[in-house]
Amino acid sequence: MSKLTIAEVSKAFSTTRAVDSFSLEVADGELVCLLGPSGSGKSTLLRMIGGFETPTSGEIRIDGEDVTRLPPERRPTGMVFQSHALWTHMNVFNNIAFGLKLRRLPAVEIRQKVEKVLDLVGLAGYGKRHVTQLSGGQQQRVALARSLVLEPKILLLDEPFASLDQHLRERLREEVRDIQQRLGITTLFVTHGQDEALALADRIVVMRDGKTEQADRPEMVYREPATPFVAGFIGSMNLVSGQVADGVFTHSAFRLQVSASPGSALLAVRPEALDIAPANAGQGMAAIHRVTDFGINAVVDLSLPDGTRLKANVPDARAWQVGQPVDLVPRAFALYRDDKILLRS
Repeated sequence: MSKLTIAEVSKAFSTTRAVDSFSLEVADGELVCLLGPSGSGKSTLLRMIGGFETPTSGEIRIDGEDVTRLPPERRPTGMVFQSHALWTHMNVFNNIAFGLKLRRLPAVEIRQKVEKVLDLVGLAGYGKRHVTQLSGGQQQRVALARSLVLEPKILLLDEPFASLDQHLRERLREEVRDIQQRLGITTLFVTHGQDEALALADRIVVMRDGKTEQADRPEMVYREPATPFVAGFIGSMNLVSGQVADGVFTHSAFRLQVSASPGSALLAVRPEALDIAPANAGQGMAAIHRVTDFGINAVVDLSLPDGTRLKANVPDARAWQVGQPVDLVPRAFALYRDDKILLRS
């Protein structure tokens, strides 16, 4: 069992609080993605778990043991960095074996462990190659193998695929997920890529200003965002400000029946939940600004009279023309007020 507990952890740099009273429990074998924009505190938090930064306050426990003040080499964690951080004067075998040699394990045991982990990451037979002879994806596999060979209780991944091209990134993240599930290793994965988080995670923690905005399963974070920030950050979302009065949300472009109290509100509608229809008599709620055809579907960019821009997904681009007036029909939406969910339909 490898359980990670983060209890009220904060980190201040001068007058800036990079992480602010953050708490989280990661279960045995769970893969949790820390997702947020640059400056949200996710990498600082990961570095504190790995021992590369010391918390200003709070506690970090692994299987109940307080590791808050332990140096990295004394923690049961393995960390993979975005930059690979490989030793360029060593071959692949020696890069991976370095930590095992520090533990003074017998040479035979070291060789067995290194060969086993090379096979695990798909690099069997690459031990004698120099790391400068490897592609970016292969170098990242070596970095992963170097962490896994130490058999850590907690694996920490700090945007390990950010420097790779899209296709390689997608392939490697699938391989990492397969390895993580095969080993059953508890893992924290930092990323600013929404697709990566949705594809990899058992649970996503959306961070903002060093705090948690929402922590939930990927499908819940996408389908039921708890705050306007999460709604706008995860996936594509149409956000429209308006007023609620007499059970009607009103914007310059349209009116929508809602069961909400009077006051200002923010309407959130996913493009796939926003239907469009040709306007009657040429007087539409919006006008089509652009149509982008992706083959299997199309995205229609819409312009409202006040300049607000929205997007709608449609099955066929050929049915719509730039400049065409259309009406809008939200099939599903959420309403927010004061940074909290007011209504979901």
